[in-house]
Amino acid sequence: MSFDSALRFGQAGESAIARYLRARGNSVLPVYEKEIDTGKGPQVFMPEGSLVAPDFLTWKGRCACWIEAKHKSAFSWHRISGRWVTGIDLRHYRDYCRIADTSPWRVWLLFLHRGGHAKDSPETSPAGLFGNDIAYLRENENHRSDRHGHSGMVYWAHENLRKLAGNEAVPP
Repeated sequence: MSFDSALRFGQAGESAIARYLRARGNSVLPVYEKEIDTGKGPQVFMPEGSLVAPDFLTWKGRCACWIEAKHKSAFSWHRISGRWVTGIDLRHYRDYCRIADTSPWRVWLLFLHRGGHAKDSPETSPAGLFGNDIAYLRENENHRSDRHGHSGMVYWAHENLRKLAGNEAVPP
């Protein structure tokens, strides 16, 4: 998949997740990059430097949280642990953890999986919107790998994510 195709696919997932949250009474403030064509995603500027920002801030009443939204066609099958897993770039994960440590709002990772067939997997993977608070995910990593992504990847098992909705509730 080309960079432009992957970007469009990811943005479609972010939009679907934002619509899902709004349909449940949440307000959504997307975080977009301020300078076009810098090659960098949205940033949170801290006193000691900048961090990669989650995709949006959402709130309902007085309860708010950051959301990092990921859109994937399928979970991956991790042969060593015998589990369905999904993950994110390790450098981004570290930045989201730092934001969670310093922000008054929790950080949630949401994964919209469409339920396709993953490479080298035994069957069709689980489908729907899954997620959890990064505080919980920190304590429940499945594994890390330095063989994928620019800085490595961190993965979580399907059973350590809450299923928030089926695909029918999060249309493209």
